[in-house]
Amino acid sequence: MIEQKKRDNGLEYIEVRNAQAQAKIALQGAHLFHYQRENEDPLIWLSDASFFETGKAIRGGIPICWPWFGKHPSPKMPQHGFARTALWELLEVEEASEDETELTLQLHHLPQHFKLWPHRFELRLHITIGRSLTLALTTTNCDEQSFTITSALHSYFAVSDIQTISIEGLENTPYLDTVTNRREMQTGRVRITQEVDRIYQQVQSPLTLHDQKRTVTIRSEGSASVVVWNPWIDKCARMADMHDGAYRTMVCIETANALDDARTLAPGAEHTLTAVIA
Repeated sequence: MIEQKKRDNGLEYIEVRNAQAQAKIALQGAHLFHYQRENEDPLIWLSDASFFETGKAIRGGIPICWPWFGKHPSPKMPQHGFARTALWELLEVEEASEDETELTLQLHHLPQHFKLWPHRFELRLHITIGRSLTLALTTTNCDEQSFTITSALHSYFAVSDIQTISIEGLENTPYLDTVTNRREMQTGRVRITQEVDRIYQQVQSPLTLHDQKRTVTIRSEGSASVVVWNPWIDKCARMADMHDGAYRTMVCIETANALDDARTLAPGAEHTLTAVIA
């Protein structure tokens, strides 16, 4: 079952239900902000204080960072690009079976985008909702010159307690610690006991999030970088769209093209960034 709905303030979203799972996707940002398998707790975390307002990014879910990840060199430009606050179009819906639903959303260049990024493009996000969750973001260069992108599927995962989880699959992987601005090498599993904001490079393995109540596997395609983020106590307290203590119940493990993993597309070329969450 697929329904197009509106929140009280008019923000449009799509609600999906099938025999295996349910999900909600806002047309602003093509932003999946809820995914829950039948008879289980939500897998994707959403802040109770999140803004659901036009032009403001939703805190939680899976925001799309594009065409740049992180801060732009110009302070006037929006962090993580403009795709996560732009209005997307629902192109296709397919209910292949009672267990699986597929949706495709599209964003293409408009006059207002040229003020932020002077290139012609097409973005398509293909979402498969079932026993697992798949997001595939395809960038097509519709311009007459090459362009370079960094991007991320900025996935927020709900966890029982941040201090008891671990992330497997990044052992012996180099990373940039953006909190200290130092390059480091991961030793053993990732465990979080303080603010963490790391961009891992040369990632080759699927990742496994070990929690007290479940195990989650994240498999990436078209990506060799992963971002792990948790704001911890002080930064969480400063964020208007997160309640104090919310850092305890979330961790971001982001499938990305960041730093050395930036992608340059020739005219007519395309690149797909995929995250499969199971």
